[in-house]
Amino acid sequence: MTKAKFIKFIIASVLAIVALFLPYESLGFDAASPMGILNPLEIRVIGVFVMAALFWILQPFPIWSTSMLVIVLMIVTMSDSSLSPFRVDGVTMISHKSIMATFANPIIMLFLGGFFLAAAATKYKMDLNLARVLLKPFGKNPKFVLLGLMLITAVFSMFMSNTATAAMMLAILAPVLKLFDEDDRGKAAFALAIPLGANIGGMGTPIGTPPNAIALGALNDAIARGDLVANPVSFGQWMAFGIPYVIVLMVIAWLLLLKIYPIKMKEMVLKIEGAGKFDTSPKAIIVYITFVVCVVLWVTGKGVHGINDNAIAMIPMAVFALTGVITKKDLNAMSWDVLWLVAGGFALGVGLNATGLAAHLIKTIPFASWSPFALMIGCGIICLFMANFMSHTSTATLLVPILCAVGIACQDNLVGLGGVTALLVSVAFASSLGMSLPISTPPNALAHATGYTDTNGMAKTGIVMGLGGLVVSWVMMILLAKMNFFGTPVPKAAEAAPATPTAAEKVVKAPAAVEAAAPVVADSAATVTADSTVAVAVDSAAAAKVEVAAPAEEKAAAPVDSAAK
Repeated sequence: MTKAKFIKFIIASVLAIVALFLPYESLGFDAASPMGILNPLEIRVIGVFVMAALFWILQPFPIWSTSMLVIVLMIVTMSDSSLSPFRVDGVTMISHKSIMATFANPIIMLFLGGFFLAAAATKYKMDLNLARVLLKPFGKNPKFVLLGLMLITAVFSMFMSNTATAAMMLAILAPVLKLFDEDDRGKAAFALAIPLGANIGGMGTPIGTPPNAIALGALNDAIARGDLVANPVSFGQWMAFGIPYVIVLMVIAWLLLLKIYPIKMKEMVLKIEGAGKFDTSPKAIIVYITFVVCVVLWVTGKGVHGINDNAIAMIPMAVFALTGVITKKDLNAMSWDVLWLVAGGFALGVGLNATGLAAHLIKTIPFASWSPFALMIGCGIICLFMANFMSHTSTATLLVPILCAVGIACQDNLVGLGGVTALLVSVAFASSLGMSLPISTPPNALAHATGYTDTNGMAKTGIVMGLGGLVVSWVMMILLAKMNFFGTPVPKAAEAAPATPTAAEKVVKAPAAVEAAAPVVADSAATVTADSTVAVAVDSAAAAKVEVAAPAEEKAAAPVDSAAK
């Protein structure tokens, strides 16, 4: 470890320890306030969250190793398998199985299936040959070749790693860049077209980039827990709005590049080294067939064939492993660090929800009174800002669990904009739009390394595409809500409100002492504690809800029963 990294490690560690010993009661988290008292597990989650955020931003260690540290710390200090000194009387610890299960989250399987498809396509040169075929219609006019390169890059990025796609396309482009005259700024447009295509294209599918998978995972988990009344978004549904969104941004980016970097060259010919005829060997044919089958199954959706999107992703794993398409060497070369990084984010989400910390934090800000536009715009700008200075995946990993809880807290207000689903989709897009600096994303760094781009031009295109992309995503969410694309979210307040109570029901009230006796629950299946519900909008309805003749023993056990379901 270098001296600089050691200093960063010390700073982050000290701040995380300080977070553990802050006087939270004097900050408003006391028995007299509606926020209530933070239990020891919630305070530990805050400490781990601060540590993870600073480690991801300052990067004294590789970002994937921070995720591993998060999972291990949660197991040894907060779970039902934690060290004895960390056990807390009266507080049910988080299930260690739920923390460990983040490694096998269905979204992790979806991503791993994407890795198998990408590795097989590269191994049998399916990507290079597709690029050769798909670029032909764009002719020899440099302006249209530029558009073709961006679109092809975007298509590959929907199913391959953004970084791998950018590296492959820049390798294809390297001989072409040398053909430009010294004073022709068009070469910068071509060099920047690749990272723009890779960054934007990844937003088109759930497996295109980690922020998509993280947002989708948070959404599905919230629906499974019962915190959110919404329809899960399928692979095909995501593509139905993701691909048009990508196309609109591609056209904007293309026009922007032509404006900033006018191309003087009149004609150009792309020669893709390594491309030739499509491989017709048995294993290559297996790759082609499997790829087509998976895409068709994803696009048609579960409603047609009954197979879950995550289960579809496991088909290429089995097929390629059994047929020898993917070998042990290929398996070892896959980006396992990305999967571990995403798993760490899911573990943070488990901690935030299972301990009730998310509900406590949400009560500190009156989100329920916010305008839905203000909420969506605020969340988007925060994500965009952070994504320019840290990894897109780290940004989504850090913010999605928090913003998911925020969205659930005021989901009634978001109904007109498509509900929490629309909020998380726009947040995922915002996390991928940070591309104004060479350090913002690996494709940017690769393009900058060619020497043909300038920081000023990259900043201009990045800022315009970032802000423009946010606006387009908000407009798209509004249009999708008008079309009822995500279904009709049921307002939680209306859902929780009881039928018109009788006079007797209005008189009977639960004793305060019995309410106080309810233990704090922090099991993975529960997202809220007895006194802290995720949705602020429900508070008024919950206060009106009456339980007739409930024995004290039953009321004390109620949270445990709910966690066991």
